[in-house]
Amino acid sequence: MKLKDLPNIISVLRLIAVIPVVYLLLVDEFGWALVLFAAAGASDGLDGFLAKHYGWQSRLGGILDPLADKTLLVCCFLVLGALGLIPIWLVLAVVFRDLVIVGGAVLYNYRVEEVEAAPLPISKLNTLLQILLLVAIIMDAGPYPLPVGLLPPLIWACFLTVAVSGLQYVWIWGRKAIRSGLKED
Repeated sequence: MKLKDLPNIISVLRLIAVIPVVYLLLVDEFGWALVLFAAAGASDGLDGFLAKHYGWQSRLGGILDPLADKTLLVCCFLVLGALGLIPIWLVLAVVFRDLVIVGGAVLYNYRVEEVEAAPLPISKLNTLLQILLLVAIIMDAGPYPLPVGLLPPLIWACFLTVAVSGLQYVWIWGRKAIRSGLKED
């Protein structure tokens, strides 16, 4: 192991942390789930800082980091949806959007050209809103009940950015694919 591998190791640990976060949510240990979720979020910032600041970026890190982030978010949405804490329609929208984006990226990569992934600004906002919503839901379910009326606007804002960012990815990458044409096999 070398120091330059540290961002990837942190991403792998964040990916592994999904298991205890899911378990803690399932057994109604929302306080501990929140602590571990926050630690995973902090580690995301740390591995990104290390990779960029020291030039320790790698292709593997470019895959592991978003994979760990998406796995944590989607698993939390699924569990909290199953517990009835997040509307199922929002859970389905989040999962469907991610499947469309990942499926489209894989298809584009193999049928058109290599994908140079760069998140759209609306997608970054969507990720932020998803994180804020998950934190708010976990807080409200456990250690810190929130004021009535705070969650519905956050739920709808999250849904709006899920829909807009998903459609924007399909529009932008669909047009790129049409312009570039298919790879020759």
